[in-house]
Amino acid sequence: MSHRRRSRAAGSPPGDAGPAPTPEKSGRIQPRAVLGSDRRVLALALAFRAANALLVRTYFNPDEHWQCLEVAHRVAFGYGHLTWEWKRGLRSYLHPLIFAALYKILALLHLDTPWVMVMAPRLLQSVFAAFGDLYLYKFSKLIFNGQVAQWALFSQLVNWFMFFCITRTLSNSLETVLTVAGLYYWFTAIESSKATSIVSKQHAVCEQSASSRKVALLIAALSCAIRPTSAVTWLYVGLLDFIQMKSKCRFVLLDVIPIGAIVLAVTTLLDWWMFGSRVIVPLNFLKFNLFSSGGDYYGTHVFHWYFTQGFPSMIWTFLPFAMYGIVKSREWRLSGLIAWVLGVYSILGHKEFRFVLPVLPLALMFSGYCLAAMSQLKAKNQHGKRSLSRLQLSVILLVITNVPMSLYMSLFHQRGTEDVMYYLSKEAHDGRVKSVLFLMPCHSTPYYSTLHYDLPMRFLDCTPSDNKGTLDESDRFLTSPSEFVGGVFGNLSTFSHIVLFESEERHVLQLLLHNSFLEVQLAGVVRWRGPSLFVLAFRLCWGLRR
Repeated sequence: MSHRRRSRAAGSPPGDAGPAPTPEKSGRIQPRAVLGSDRRVLALALAFRAANALLVRTYFNPDEHWQCLEVAHRVAFGYGHLTWEWKRGLRSYLHPLIFAALYKILALLHLDTPWVMVMAPRLLQSVFAAFGDLYLYKFSKLIFNGQVAQWALFSQLVNWFMFFCITRTLSNSLETVLTVAGLYYWFTAIESSKATSIVSKQHAVCEQSASSRKVALLIAALSCAIRPTSAVTWLYVGLLDFIQMKSKCRFVLLDVIPIGAIVLAVTTLLDWWMFGSRVIVPLNFLKFNLFSSGGDYYGTHVFHWYFTQGFPSMIWTFLPFAMYGIVKSREWRLSGLIAWVLGVYSILGHKEFRFVLPVLPLALMFSGYCLAAMSQLKAKNQHGKRSLSRLQLSVILLVITNVPMSLYMSLFHQRGTEDVMYYLSKEAHDGRVKSVLFLMPCHSTPYYSTLHYDLPMRFLDCTPSDNKGTLDESDRFLTSPSEFVGGVFGNLSTFSHIVLFESEERHVLQLLLHNSFLEVQLAGVVRWRGPSLFVLAFRLCWGLRR
């Protein structure tokens, strides 16, 4: 199978011009084979991501629960906590409503048991993630060839951070899936509009440029509705193609404005209905996060963090392979997109790994290009042990540096916060929990979406204050735990259970014993003390002595 660039007419960089290779030589598959191949890829991805979802048992980011499942639970069952972002109209109901529908179906089928309530949302997200894997495969085949697509899929499935994050119910996870799917349709439109490209010859009859572009715009609009910052990605993609368009006015007036207006109108009406007032979420979101730097309240990083720490940690040992693929493939449009997204997000003070998750699959696609080049070298030198061992060693290196890390981060790291809520959920359904107090930084655990029982619970509030320098309850507790608990809550016996970090237990131990609390040992929670790069989260749950 030949591993080569398309002709310049197909969008290759200068210097690669030449006669277009035949489908057989370029590694492209005939239409009948493509259909079968795509089905096999989807089946593999569905099975893999389902197992992926079942293996993710740890806590990563509060938004997974508090900005999605907690809201969905409130919509479906009438109780659940809405954080301050929802009271200010900074979030759209579009994403949580997907999981609210799932909750409703589970309730109608009487399947809303503690275990199912925990796992069902991630299993649903695993279906979305599987389609993201499929579209990365198709996108890689569109841009390069089938061999690169196979190795890109390998990179996507093996990468530790993708395994750790993509099946979580974060809006960034769904944004990533939509971004990859949207890019596939967008570049299909570009390729099919070029009469000399291979893609045009294969798909011009069944897939017109205009329809593919409309699908891409619809997906882009939905992505921006879920995460307004997704506009950063699509601004780059759109402008890059817009500059070269001949019918610019037609594109803007007949494609961009109608599709964007319809999606904006539908999501706005949906939010008006759910909020009960006229709220324009994208505007509020951008005003708070972009113009007022409201996200800085949750911490800031140096401007180069994404380039020097954040993204390298996500792509991990795939980084040198991706860099090789970027240089050798000379697909500057996509490598430029990665740099653009990392650069724009670097301007903002508040930075998180998940913010740049949508461009991780693109980097892994370049890693697939590098591995495909090694595979091609192996095929040309079947008797050369050096080239054969290079590919094998690379695969072994990637597997042993990513798979153990995937399993550790998904099964053990910060698992206590998930386990304690699952424990309380089972206890509550057996009638042994009356009320719960969480003495830890706010949003450290899941909440009603996991408990799935309507009983009083109290956590330490961390709503940003309009007065700078004012400490929230979480900060006040961490500053002086014993004095804060005694002054704010007084008689702790009004709570049947108290959940707190082990590090804070010693500060309030006498209060707990004085109020007749006993420590509850949670079966299955791993306890590991001592300095380490990764420290397992350990929770103590205290129950009122009976």
